[in-house]
Amino acid sequence: MVVLMKKLWLVVGCVWVVGMVAVMARGWFSSSSKAENPSASSGLTRIGFSKVGAESDWRMANTKSMKMTFSEKNGYELLVEEAQQKQSRQVASIRNFIARGVDYIVVAPVTEEGWDDVLREVKEAKIPLIIVDRMIKSASDDLYTCWVGSDFRKEGDVAVQWMEENLGRERDLKIVHLQGTMGSSAQIGRTAGLQAGLERNPAWHVVVSDSGSFTHAKGKEIMEQMLRQHPYIDVLYSENDNMTFGAMEAMDEAHRSYGLRGEITVISFDATQAGLTATLQGKINYNVECNPLHGPRVEEIIRRLQNGEQPEKFSYVDEMSFDARHITQADLDAREY
Repeated sequence: MVVLMKKLWLVVGCVWVVGMVAVMARGWFSSSSKAENPSASSGLTRIGFSKVGAESDWRMANTKSMKMTFSEKNGYELLVEEAQQKQSRQVASIRNFIARGVDYIVVAPVTEEGWDDVLREVKEAKIPLIIVDRMIKSASDDLYTCWVGSDFRKEGDVAVQWMEENLGRERDLKIVHLQGTMGSSAQIGRTAGLQAGLERNPAWHVVVSDSGSFTHAKGKEIMEQMLRQHPYIDVLYSENDNMTFGAMEAMDEAHRSYGLRGEITVISFDATQAGLTATLQGKINYNVECNPLHGPRVEEIIRRLQNGEQPEKFSYVDEMSFDARHITQADLDAREY
């Protein structure tokens, strides 16, 4: 009898322990769920933003614009993930945003190709997807909601038109071409503009074309090699300000003159504060704007979607260009980036 009672109490004790463990587990998982999605019941609009990286002044200004616009004070929770120039990381970020149940996904893509699979996943999750800055190529435009950014081909055409008007169509020009990240919309458009200029002006020649990945370090490295290999250079066509700064450093170290009072004409893109300062100083002859302040533009798209409206599928930003002979301090002071 005593043995039977001991066994009975042992069973009761085990049942009690299992029950307590189950209760604690439910509480733990509930707490974990709340920690992972802290704004699920906060009323904030949750936005996942996948950006290329922090490779340039332009990119940092773009990120700052997004963070200032989509702040908690303005009613948002912004989740930012950096791709470090790798498309695979962006795809992983987008899938993470889907799993976390964000309200909107914003992507500044590394390159144009290779997005269809993950875009279909976003569409199946019924999350609006907004592309900013660079474009993507997909099997169908229905795989994303809309795009907002720059007309990169137009930027290239504007730069080449300035070259034609100021350097001459018949002049034998030897051009160093610093390209951006290969396959990105900015590289494709700005390169296409230069190539069209070369076709119209057979006296122009690109002596070297290489990718500096939109970075200062690569711009300098490539320009150092070019100056050793090609003693005579007439034009530097550099697809962003940061590569231009690197190339200028290489030219300074090689004692080569450039800009308004130099032997090498410098064409640059982005028109950042630092880029326009160099333009005002006469170091850059011509700088074509690429406006990074996309935060308010994306917010306007989101507001229209929330109101049941259909935003424009493609929205191009109005942009300017700056000639070192005409730019003023007032132009620089008026810039927001």
